[in-house]
This record gives sequence, C-alpha cells and structure tokens, in this order.
Amino acid sequence: MSQRLNLQHVAPEAYKAMFALEKYLGTTQLTPIQKHLLKVRASQLNGCAFCLDMHTREARHDGETEQRLYLLNAWRETSLFTPEEQALLALTEEITFISKGGVSEATYQQAVAVLGEQRVAQAIMAAITINAWNRIAITTHLPVA
Repeated sequence: MSQRLNLQHVAPEAYKAMFALEKYLGTTQLTPIQKHLLKVRASQLNGCAFCLDMHTREARHDGETEQRLYLLNAWRETSLFTPEEQALLALTEEITFISKGGVSEATYQQAVAVLGEQRVAQAIMAAITINAWNRIAITTHLPVA
C-alpha cells in the first residue's frame, strides 16, 4: 500500500487544528493510561495500523502492561480494567460506532456516575479526536514505521 498525500504538508492549518485538540487533551483530568486505552481501543475498532502501532508503544512506555494491551479487545471478559476504564472503553466504543445507534443512555449514565460530567466531556473529546486521527491515517495510508 503506497502512502497518499501528506495531509500535514497539503493542509497544515487542518493539522494545526488537530494538534490543538491534542494540546487540550493534555490538560484534562484523564490519566495518560486512560487516554492510551481509549486511543488503542478506538484504533482497534477502526483498524488503524498506524495509530495502533504508535499508541501501543506510547502506552507501554508510560507503564501499561502487555497483558492489558493484548486483552483490550476483550476487556469485558476480564477483571483487569478498573470501573473508570470500563466506562471509558464503553463510551469510546459507542462513539466510534456512532452510526449503530449512538451512545446509549445506559452507557452515558454509567460513565457520568463513575467519571463525573467533566471527565465524560473530556473522554468524548478524546474519542472524537482519535477517531479523526484514525480516519486521517487510514485515508492517507500513513505507513507503520
């Protein structure tokens, strides 16, 4: 698969806007591990090899375990993830698959109960951002380094 256009060079202002979202996410109450799990899970669902490679490396660098990364796509079947992480993962999945019925009331209410409105808002923005990055990487055929 050959790389297509380099969006960062062709549309630098668009890339700057994406990086502004990343800068915002760096100021949130979400922990680095929570953000990594959210990014990896969305990237798994979207099939984004570039983002999976990048975010699993970053997660391991920040202390995430191999076991949890291997089992992330089956997170509901394990006890390895905290209630907060489970709420984030459920919310991320439903945002990623928004066309399949949106975010359910049960998922939303559970996320607010466990995380609070502020962190839910931050998680929504994190999920939206990684989904946008996934779409950029997949559409432009960003190569895995």
